[in-house]
Amino acid sequence: MAEKSLAELKQRADELVAQIEYHNRLYYAENRSEISDQQYDQIKEELAELQAMLPVSEKVTELLNQVGDDRTRGFVSYTHREPMRSLDNTYSQEEFYKFIKRVEERADLTDIPMLIQPKVDGAAISLTYEKGKYVRAVTRGNGTEGDDVSINLRGVSGIPQQLSGDSIPELLEVRGEVFIEDSEFQRINSLRREQELPEAPNARNLASGTLKMLDREKAEERNLSVRLHGVGACEPAVSAHLSGYFELLEQWGFAVIENTQTATGADAVWEAIQQIEQSQDNLPYETDGAVVKVDEIALQQQLGSTSKAPRWAIAYKFETEQACTQLLRIEVQVGRTGAVTPVAILEPVFLAGSTVSRATLHNEDEIQRKDIREGDFVYVEKAGEIIPQVVAVDLTARKADAVPYVFPTHCPYCGTELVRVEGDVVKRCPNPDCPIQVRRRLEHFSSKQCMDVDLLGEAVIDQLVSADKVTTISDIYRVTLEDLLSLERFADKSAQNLINSIESSKTRPLWRLIHGLGILHVGAAASKDLAKKFADLHEIAEANVDDLIAIDGIGTIMAESVVAYFQEEIHRQLIDELRDLGLNTIEEKIEEDSGELKLAGKTFVITGTLPDGVKRDALVAIIEQHGGKASGSVSKKTDYLVAGESAGSKLTKAQDLGVPILDYVGFQELIS
Repeated sequence: MAEKSLAELKQRADELVAQIEYHNRLYYAENRSEISDQQYDQIKEELAELQAMLPVSEKVTELLNQVGDDRTRGFVSYTHREPMRSLDNTYSQEEFYKFIKRVEERADLTDIPMLIQPKVDGAAISLTYEKGKYVRAVTRGNGTEGDDVSINLRGVSGIPQQLSGDSIPELLEVRGEVFIEDSEFQRINSLRREQELPEAPNARNLASGTLKMLDREKAEERNLSVRLHGVGACEPAVSAHLSGYFELLEQWGFAVIENTQTATGADAVWEAIQQIEQSQDNLPYETDGAVVKVDEIALQQQLGSTSKAPRWAIAYKFETEQACTQLLRIEVQVGRTGAVTPVAILEPVFLAGSTVSRATLHNEDEIQRKDIREGDFVYVEKAGEIIPQVVAVDLTARKADAVPYVFPTHCPYCGTELVRVEGDVVKRCPNPDCPIQVRRRLEHFSSKQCMDVDLLGEAVIDQLVSADKVTTISDIYRVTLEDLLSLERFADKSAQNLINSIESSKTRPLWRLIHGLGILHVGAAASKDLAKKFADLHEIAEANVDDLIAIDGIGTIMAESVVAYFQEEIHRQLIDELRDLGLNTIEEKIEEDSGELKLAGKTFVITGTLPDGVKRDALVAIIEQHGGKASGSVSKKTDYLVAGESAGSKLTKAQDLGVPILDYVGFQELIS
């Protein structure tokens, strides 16, 4: 670096400034990230090194010292009584020991008691209480003031509305992290896949984005959790030590962070950090490190803070488990709605407990930003320990003849020119007759989640489409015994079984047919909501946006998608054909005041392991048959929680909210 000219150093500094500003915007404004925390810190470290060699730049100084700013238009901002600073990070044992030494030298003390806690990978929050009453929840913001997001934390377990117990101060700021548990993260992503929406890459960004949702009902559909770990302002002070405050938080009814310990001396503190790292898999949230804080409040005040971070605390960040392997090629997949998604085909590599051979590349923009090329050696990690993704390229291993990847301009299956609608992050194949889209639509329609046409799997659909026997959903119901016998591996009995299965599917409930149509953004839950409101598929086709958004559970985007779908003549013809072929496009409604709908208007949540032989889907069906609704998360709107064995956080939340809890026998008694 020293051999470079001043102009070259300045050019590099400008590049780093642009990178930091770009990643700050992604992280704080858009609740997403393209690089790991460690990679981000490395960029800032390089800029700090360059700053020492160049003339002083106020912009660079401000960028290196700023906390970040997550404030969003549409929210009211409040000033923190005590600033919410970020923490300095370290990734090595050596640097951690240097931190302990600096603290001891500044304090002119040795063997200083420290508080050690897991570092939750969530969204920072500050809760304000006045005379023990919950007043508001505010995000970190720019460290000085943040957004009031109280409405989106209403009903979250572990945030008491009124404190009870000893030593309750007149004013209290409680600091913590909002997160989404792994099981909830998987449920939401499963729903997004069902609705043909991009999956959330990690739980932290999903939690942060949920906090900032302006639609409160949509935010309530996601099960947020919280862990509190410390205090900001407290008037009057009620403890001389942070560990004392932590005990009070637990007594007052807060959901406090697990595995908190105190230790004295660098070696003992380091051992506590190692224990947290070894036990992190047992926690219900993602941890990315351990936080170490001076325990004595007076000593914290003596040590003070920089403009960015306290001098009395540090975050030791665990290494994210990554693997380096070769990207053999990039393939694109085309979904049933025409969405084109790039996928990295990798030299198989073992990562986080499983062998990974494919990873998401998200979209064309992500490939360009990371400059990912076929043949590169790339770093792969599991986002939220679930979805493998390519996070970076090892540029030192790049071959000299590697060329930038050019995203296809035409569909690889039908040759149609791809289009990208303004505001959309994906390109799509607009050809509804594209053979791969036809196959994907047929697979979706016949799947267990939709019309449940037994024996009509991917291999059979491929044969039917290749033989020009089936090109549309309605063609499934025109397949004859002779058509099937002309295919491979079909004999009289197997062919007749499939014909019987197709015929049987005609009687499926209306919501399954709606779901099977594959309308963009409309999944199983929305299909059920539509079927409850409209007894006739043709009525849905005639509905306008206002009619649809009046339905609980249907938002503007979904409503516009439904209207757009039925505006196309080909789709109107399709539902006419399905009706003429004998499918259940009209469903008789049972009046809610009849004696049969014993659960009308009631919302249920199911959790835990049910008794042997009882399937969750069957239980949901019983609830819906009796007029009730099954939800995935507990809230104040939940009427009953059906809890099986090993029920977890949902049971705790239901208990906190006073939701009636039933076991399976109790549920049977309720409907008997």
